[in-house]
Amino acid sequence: MTVEDQQPLATLGILGAGRVGSAIAKRAAESGIDVKVATAKDPREISLILEFMAPGAKAVTAAEASAQDVVILAVPLHKYEDVDPASLAGKIVVDAMNYWAPTDGTVDKFENDPRTSSEVVQSHFSESRVVKAFNHIGYHEFASDGRPAGDPDRRALAVAGDDAAGKAAVMQILEVMGYDAADIGPLSAGVILEPGTRIFSGRQSLDSLVAIVAEESVLAG
Repeated sequence: MTVEDQQPLATLGILGAGRVGSAIAKRAAESGIDVKVATAKDPREISLILEFMAPGAKAVTAAEASAQDVVILAVPLHKYEDVDPASLAGKIVVDAMNYWAPTDGTVDKFENDPRTSSEVVQSHFSESRVVKAFNHIGYHEFASDGRPAGDPDRRALAVAGDDAAGKAAVMQILEVMGYDAADIGPLSAGVILEPGTRIFSGRQSLDSLVAIVAEESVLAG
C-alpha cells in the first residue's frame, strides 16, 4: 500500500491566502481534498479571491482553518508569531515558509540561531507537530506541476519532521495532489531544503531527490 492509498485522507486548513496559500488551496481542491483557507480578515473578504484563484476551497475563520487535521502556515515568515500557538496545539502544522535574507531582510532570530528555521518555528508552536514541506517549489509551479502516480515526469517534494504520523499525513496529501513525497528525516534535516540548497534550487524526481539527500548526509558526516 502506498502513502496515497492510506485512509482516511486528512482535512486541510491553510493560514494565508497569498500566492503560496492560494496555489496550494487550488491544487488541493482540484485533487478532491477538503480545504479551508483563512486569514486575519473576515472570510467574506477572501471568498471572492478564492472563487477566482482556488475554486472549491472554502473561506473560513482562522479558528475553523486551525481545527483541521493538517494546518499549513502559508504566511510571510515574519508573521508566524502572530499565530497563537494555543490555537494549533496538538495539530500537524506544516511550515511552508522560508527564511531568505536577500529577499526578506536579515532577521536576528533566524540569522543567529544555530537551529534550522523550521526548528525555530517548532519552538513557537511547542505543542504542535511541525513538518517542513511545500517550501521548495514555486507557488506558480505547485498548482500546475502535479502528475498522476507513475508519470515519468512526476515531481518529488521532501518532507522533514520529528513526528512520524505527522509526516505520513502530509506525505499522503502531497501524493494525492500529484507529487512523489520523500521523507528525509527529522526536522533538523530540513536545512537541505532551505533557500540556496540544491533541492530548493532545482526540480527533482524521487530518485534524484533521494540521491541528493544521501550525498548531503555523507557530507554532514
